[in-house]
Amino acid sequence: MADMVQNQSTSEDLLVVKNLKKYFPIRRGVLQRKVGDVKAVDGISFVIKRGETLGLVGESGCGTSTTGQTILHLERATAGEVWLEGLDITKVKGETLRLMRKRMQIIFQDPFASLNPRMTVGEIVGEPLEVHGSVKGKEKEVRVKELLKLVGLNPSFVTRFPHEFSGGQRQRIGIARALALNPAFIVCDEPIAALDVSIQAQVVNLLEELQKQFGLTYLFIAHDLSMVRHISDRVAVMYLGRIVEIADWRKIYEDPKHP
Repeated sequence: MADMVQNQSTSEDLLVVKNLKKYFPIRRGVLQRKVGDVKAVDGISFVIKRGETLGLVGESGCGTSTTGQTILHLERATAGEVWLEGLDITKVKGETLRLMRKRMQIIFQDPFASLNPRMTVGEIVGEPLEVHGSVKGKEKEVRVKELLKLVGLNPSFVTRFPHEFSGGQRQRIGIARALALNPAFIVCDEPIAALDVSIQAQVVNLLEELQKQFGLTYLFIAHDLSMVRHISDRVAVMYLGRIVEIADWRKIYEDPKHP
C-alpha cells in the first residue's frame, strides 16, 4: 500500500498525469536485439478536473491513442505517474487495479471491431457487470435495458447481434458498455472517426448529455478539430509524442502556437 500514497493535487483534479512515457522497443536481426525505441509518448504532463473535457489532438502517429491506452493501464507505462482520484494507477496491481478499472473506461474508435460479433447486445453491455460481479440475473437484465435506453437504443435490442446495427448504433452500444460500471473518467479514443458526418454530431451530443447527467470527465481524442472545439473545455496539442501546447479552446483556436 506504500505505493498508493495520496497525491498532492487539489480535490478538483480527477486525473493528474506526470512525465508519462511509453516507449516501444525496435528489434532487428535473427536474435531480435534491441537497437532503439519508438518514443510514442515522451514525457507528457497534464491535469483534468472533475467534470471537464480535455481535447487531445495531433496528426496520425503522434501518440494520442497510445496516451489514452497508457493512462488506462491497457499499455504499461515505461515511466511516469498517472494519478486517478488520488491513486497512482501505474503502481497498482491485482485486485486493487481491478477495482480501479470500475472508475475508468474507454470508448474505442472502431465500433465495428470493438464489439464481439458472437455476443448479443445484452451480453456485450452486461459483460462488465458480469466480470466485476456488480449485479447478476434479473437485476443485470434490468440494468442492461436501462443502459440501452440511456444511449437512445430500444431496450428490446438485447437479443440482437452487432451486425444488425448501423455504425452510429454500434457506437452507442460501446458507450452503454463504458457506462455500465458508473465510471468517473472515460477516454473517448476517436469515437466519431469511423462514423458518417451526419451521425458524428448525434454521438457528440449524446456524450455531452451523459456528461451533464452523470458528472463524467472525458479525455476526448480526435483529429476533427471542429468537433474537439465543440465538446472540449481545454485542448492539448500533441506532436511527436509530446504536448506542445495546452490551453483553453478559445485561445488554441484564436491564437495557436503550433501549426
